[in-house]
Amino acid sequence: MRNLLLAAILSVFSIVALAQVPIPVVATSVVLADLADKVGGEEVSVTPIIPAGFCPAHYDLKPSDLLAISRAKLVLYHGIEPWLETLLGNVNPEAKVLVLSGPWITPASMIEKARAISVALGELLPEKAGYFASRAEGFARDVQALGEELKVRAEELKLSQVPAIVMAWQADFAQWLGLNVVASYPPEERLSLKDLAELSAQGREAGVLLVIDNLQSGVSFGARLAHELGAIHVVLTSFPGAIPGAVDLSAMLRTNAEAVFSAVESLEG
Repeated sequence: MRNLLLAAILSVFSIVALAQVPIPVVATSVVLADLADKVGGEEVSVTPIIPAGFCPAHYDLKPSDLLAISRAKLVLYHGIEPWLETLLGNVNPEAKVLVLSGPWITPASMIEKARAISVALGELLPEKAGYFASRAEGFARDVQALGEELKVRAEELKLSQVPAIVMAWQADFAQWLGLNVVASYPPEERLSLKDLAELSAQGREAGVLLVIDNLQSGVSFGARLAHELGAIHVVLTSFPGAIPGAVDLSAMLRTNAEAVFSAVESLEG
């Protein structure tokens, strides 16, 4: 009888311990990993797959990545990772999957994704749904406040009067910040000398002062275009952790904005 009682007690302790283990979450990018950390807090254990300097569409998996995915209860991805769905079907078909497509570099897009992650985590751990929702709304308030602060600075610098040509992945951010975006261009592997000539002509006609690049998409085309126009070349990041200071999404938002502000201030000098 004593042995049966001991076994029952140990079984209960095992169940409780299992319930208290943080939810294993895999995020394909550091963007989604940061959001999961912000929303999940101590209730999640987040593993990012792709380092900050890599595009999710162009990444070679390591054995450790496969192991993390096989153990995940929730997998977050952007929808531009062609390898993920097939992989999940083979190694972890039971995982909950959340596709968070579209841009993430403005306050509104960050908040939208944080709230979606909150809902997904709440479905996995219903008793903590309120906790996740509260953390998501706290993140939303902080990002909105930062966005309002940056917009005030942008208006003081009259960014709407600054014409710019912007790499496509940074166009949403540039427009949100208030720049006059004259044209945008795709990743540089899709560009040719003809594109350079056409954008140079368009930029000269519009009096473009800034060429804004996205670090992860290559920066040589933007540098050459800026040289052709006599414009300032600004390099921004779309992933936290890729440049000094941009340690998370909020810091990335500020760091990118400050890079633009500094460039505009140099024009005035």
